[in-house]
Amino acid sequence: MKSISQWLSEYGESHTNKTNKIIHYICVPVIYMTVFGLLWSVPFPVEDAPIWLNWSTLLAMPVMVFYFMLSIKVGLGMLLFSAAVVAFLSWWQVSMAMSVLTMSVIAFILAWIMQFVGHHVEGKKPSFFKDVQFLLIGPAWILCHAYSKANIRY
Repeated sequence: MKSISQWLSEYGESHTNKTNKIIHYICVPVIYMTVFGLLWSVPFPVEDAPIWLNWSTLLAMPVMVFYFMLSIKVGLGMLLFSAAVVAFLSWWQVSMAMSVLTMSVIAFILAWIMQFVGHHVEGKKPSFFKDVQFLLIGPAWILCHAYSKANIRY
């Protein structure tokens, strides 16, 4: 398995343009959240399960293992971000008239359109065209950027 530094370096090769980076800093977390939201909306077979227990939280478990295998600090950061996403979706589900599914579909489509605009500006293909695992590296890349700004080694 590649190290976190190898993943981030390779991902960074197609994310050097300032505009593309800004788009990614906004859209990657939105896409991460909307994937949770899309999975959240798939009917769960346990009727009396707590609001937070659903397909998104179950499928997030192996994703968290991946992040923790890359780095304990990346795993902790992504676990905290994922918990915030679950809290947001729980709030959305009980507080908003628009369903989690509808919000997730709309935001997912808009964020991906913006991602492709960013890569058009960059002049390089998205990394996940090379390796689908880069779909998981994008959120870690943003987290590690935040860590670097806060002088936290990952």
